[in-house]
Amino acid sequence: MSAPRIGVVIVHWNSPELLDTCLSHLAAQTLQPARTVVVDNASRDFDAAARRRAFPGVTFVMLDENLGFAGGANRGARELGDCDWLAFLNPDAFPETGWLEALAAAALAHPGAASFASCMLKVTPADRFDGTGDVYHLSGRVWRRAEGCSVDPADAGDGEVFSACAGAGMYRRDAFESTGGFDEHFFCYLEDVDLGFRLRLAGFRCVYAPAARVRHIGSAVTGRHSDFSIYHGHRNLVWTFVRNMPAILFWPLLPGHLLLNLATIVLFTVRGRAAVIGRAKRDALRALPRVWRERGRIQRQRRTGSAAIWQALDKGRPWPRCRPGPTGKR
Repeated sequence: MSAPRIGVVIVHWNSPELLDTCLSHLAAQTLQPARTVVVDNASRDFDAAARRRAFPGVTFVMLDENLGFAGGANRGARELGDCDWLAFLNPDAFPETGWLEALAAAALAHPGAASFASCMLKVTPADRFDGTGDVYHLSGRVWRRAEGCSVDPADAGDGEVFSACAGAGMYRRDAFESTGGFDEHFFCYLEDVDLGFRLRLAGFRCVYAPAARVRHIGSAVTGRHSDFSIYHGHRNLVWTFVRNMPAILFWPLLPGHLLLNLATIVLFTVRGRAAVIGRAKRDALRALPRVWRERGRIQRQRRTGSAAIWQALDKGRPWPRCRPGPTGKR
């Protein structure tokens, strides 16, 4: 069977040096993408003409406004209607030469899966995982599996994960389109978890592809502990839970989700970040009428039983076993 046609989308904003490094790694792939699209989110002083000359096979889409990762990724995906699969890559994610070939092999080996998570490794320290797929806890907390853990050959096997980190994830185009792509209200952070949840509700699986390796800096532009990442991550955490959790699980798990949010507010207040966490939760609540309407549409289209969703949730302690980020996600 021939390799699937994979298009790559890179959403860029104000990080030209990282983008150049990412594109150079992509150019060295053993399996070249069918097409590569860079979507620039209205960066300052971005010389697109010079990069078109340096990377002649790449399509550059220049936006007049910053649509965030979600909007930029959707815009790039619309350019790839002739591709079977959509692979998304952050500018600060540098794929090893066999990354795309490993994703193609995983797609052929797991025909029932609609998305694939890459093996993300830290740039520094190099012997640590940055993530091997996303974990969704029953409280609504999210983190990247194995983030901060030492790289262990015992972790080399593939297997199902809750969702893929879109910093280096791949989605079957028809599944991506049928579930609506990334929700642009999210702007940035957890839009990939929300999409992964919706794909799971629609009956699709996500598989971890350990041979698809990338080196990932993580939040290289927005800042890992910045007000920007805290605000979007903790606002979107609420929306993801409310939109997607099936009713038979939603109501019993809601007290735990509320407790998680309360604990988060207390924690960030103690750290002197009361203003940003308060704004995040305020704006999450203000949007609940819209989010609840979206919930109705998502749940009406659900094809997966609540028991399968329950089985996919993490039921251990509500924090990762290694070092987390500010929301447990990228």
